Amino acid sequence: MSVSYWLGVDTGGTFTDFVLLGDGEPRIHKVLSTPSAPEQAILQGITELGLKDAMAAGQLVIVHGTTVATNAALEGKGARTVLITNQGLEDILRIGRQNRAELYNLTPTPPPSMLDTVNVEGSPARLDARGKEVIPLSDAGLTQLVEKVLAHQPQSVALCLLFSYLNPAHEQRIRQALEAAGLPVSASHAILPTRGEYERGMATWLNAWLAPKVADYLQRLQQATDPAPLAIMQSHGGTIASDQAAGLAVNLLLSGPAGGLAAARRLGEQLRQPRLMTFDMGGTSTDVALLDGDLRLTQQGHIGPYPVAVPMVDMHTIGAGGGSLAYVDDAGLLHVGPHSAGADPGPACYGRGGNQVTVTDANVVLGRLQPDFALGGSLTLDTAAARHAMKTLASQLGLGVEETAEGVLALANEHMTQALRVISIQKGFDPANFALLSFGGAGGLHVCALADNLGMRSALVPRRAGVLSAEGLVYAPRKREQLQALPDGAGDAALRERIGTLQHQGSAELIREGVGAEQIQHHVFVDMCYQGQSSVLQVPWQPAVAAREALFHDAHEVRFGHRLALPVQQVNIRVQSQATRTPPAQPPLPARTGEAIRHTRLPGVDQQVAIYHRDTLGPGQTIQGPALIAEAVGTTWLAPQWQASVDAQGHLLLTRPGA
Repeated sequence: MSVSYWLGVDTGGTFTDFVLLGDGEPRIHKVLSTPSAPEQAILQGITELGLKDAMAAGQLVIVHGTTVATNAALEGKGARTVLITNQGLEDILRIGRQNRAELYNLTPTPPPSMLDTVNVEGSPARLDARGKEVIPLSDAGLTQLVEKVLAHQPQSVALCLLFSYLNPAHEQRIRQALEAAGLPVSASHAILPTRGEYERGMATWLNAWLAPKVADYLQRLQQATDPAPLAIMQSHGGTIASDQAAGLAVNLLLSGPAGGLAAARRLGEQLRQPRLMTFDMGGTSTDVALLDGDLRLTQQGHIGPYPVAVPMVDMHTIGAGGGSLAYVDDAGLLHVGPHSAGADPGPACYGRGGNQVTVTDANVVLGRLQPDFALGGSLTLDTAAARHAMKTLASQLGLGVEETAEGVLALANEHMTQALRVISIQKGFDPANFALLSFGGAGGLHVCALADNLGMRSALVPRRAGVLSAEGLVYAPRKREQLQALPDGAGDAALRERIGTLQHQGSAELIREGVGAEQIQHHVFVDMCYQGQSSVLQVPWQPAVAAREALFHDAHEVRFGHRLALPVQQVNIRVQSQATRTPPAQPPLPARTGEAIRHTRLPGVDQQVAIYHRDTLGPGQTIQGPALIAEAVGTTWLAPQWQASVDAQGHLLLTRPGA
């Protein structure tokens, strides 16, 4: 069965984005998201793109970035879960790491947590720190444990025993017994086989808590799209077949945003611009990240209040998007976000009953979002409704309508600027040495202001920037991130044995997806630290121990500014197994020179503003600001003193001469 089309589908809080390859020029599409049943928006888009026949024939590959796991975690809507740990350690997840939000409060009130509702059972079996059995798991003890778990009538079970990453035998027996009783089980030796019972336990509990909801959604989507192949983006920037993804919900928490970074990496390679700071501004939030040649992964991520120690793209998210609500507090101060108007009713300008000001309304009031260009003209913008909502807000501030709109945008821009500082300046990177890559439906309207705030001299607005995350999904590799903790004092022979095991495991999973063995590439890394440290740094595998240690010393000095005269420990082995995708090539941009379709005056701008349609621009063309460059999925506001050049692929390269 040959594949004719490749479809990237990115579900956001406001819109669901589609990018279709395989039919000449890439086709793009947007529909309003349906949060209660996300598959409905996906099926609507597939129908409107005329792909039902190709899907029914299995000629359509669908790669999907989903927010189901993220939303369930943030909204506290996981499954009824029982946690099994060792006797005496039942409170380990509630105790946590003792990180306090109020350092000097001697009697802090613990914030409410979904962990407060989790039933915990303890297993009497025990392993020592080398994985050797100290207290065996008897048949009678196992039967009693299963009976206790079943009495809670759980929908899912999380299983996390001490040192199971060195010896999973006890977890495997308990898992088999519970699965025989009809319960889905997430076992820590399969979810995160590494040290740190708190982080390992949290990852396992999150997976168990979220997996039933994710599995139910993916099953509905797979049934609706069958027999079309369906792959899901994972948090580390690689995809996985939907049937394998259902049981790995914790790996999908950054599924959607990771697609944009996959596209950013590909774009950086094409433009020979490896140093990028990205900001993906959607309807409800903005995601920012930094690329220095490749995606930066972290195991210190968070989703809401919960630590997530599985590998994920290093990203910072704030509640500032096109749908972020503006309001005045009791002290008369203006705020923007983090609450959002969402897809329904949406901003006031959508004409769907919303009456509160959003960032999108501010752009409409200031003329930067023209009604005839919103979503290619398919979305009718109600300028009068936006102005009416802004007038109500302005009256509370004692300001004019346009002045209030400018204040809303200034606050939203400052929120995003602060987020970009977190992932750059606070980590030792100078933003001036990077280019700012803007994407997402609302990003182009703010890119110049953010670059100015950060002292950056260049920026990029890629072609189809409003759906770049969806496009990145199609090009993302099929990938597995395998991890295994090492016992103390493990020699090179033991390391090589574990590397071989992880490579075989990664290959087997990819082959199950239909990947040829000859297509699979493996990349090996070692997590290392100084003796006595708890945090690790990742270095590429080298055959010689001395070479690995030298790389670690260098990495430690770069990250922390010094190196120590202490022994170095090898903590974990990591293997990345991946196979690249080869979707159809995109045709080059034809030679042409687009003219401004009209000129207009905008509030707060002293000059005439030229308005261009991006689809008419040709390679090599240069546009001077102020200008609006509109396309079907977004508008770029080219501020005064900025200029934009169109490259051979149609990307906008923004510079500020003399900056």
